[in-house]
Amino acid sequence: MQFAFENQKRRGNSDCKSQLATPKRSTALRHLRCPTGGKTRATAEAGGKKRHFYKPLPAQFRHDGFEYRQIARERHAAIYEQRWGGCADPSVCYEVIRIRRREGFQIGARLVEAAEVYPNSEAWGVDAWTVLTRDAAFEKLREITGDCSALNDW
Repeated sequence: MQFAFENQKRRGNSDCKSQLATPKRSTALRHLRCPTGGKTRATAEAGGKKRHFYKPLPAQFRHDGFEYRQIARERHAAIYEQRWGGCADPSVCYEVIRIRRREGFQIGARLVEAAEVYPNSEAWGVDAWTVLTRDAAFEKLREITGDCSALNDW
């Protein structure tokens, strides 16, 4: 489309607004015309190590009447804000978790993809903690990630 616009422009056709490419499209075409535009091309030999993709934990979810919203994540740990959804003025707690991963598996003909998993109740106190304040949650996150630098409050 961008090329059609340039051709009409050279011919002196002023009614070419409908031929303008959207910025998204023209950006997509730019790297095709200029191979040195900072993009690398895929090759058959790329990526010697095989890396697994794990479906990430959801940013928000509901479970047992509670609403959970991820407010921070640092490597393989996260803070979820927990609210009781059954009242107008819910109390808020925070769950600090170590994110674990499970490999994909197959049940009959169904393939279950590899995914990050939220700790189960047996892992509480080892891989997950409930705290009452946002400051305590960020302190626990720093402790379990080994990060002494200040995490930005979200």
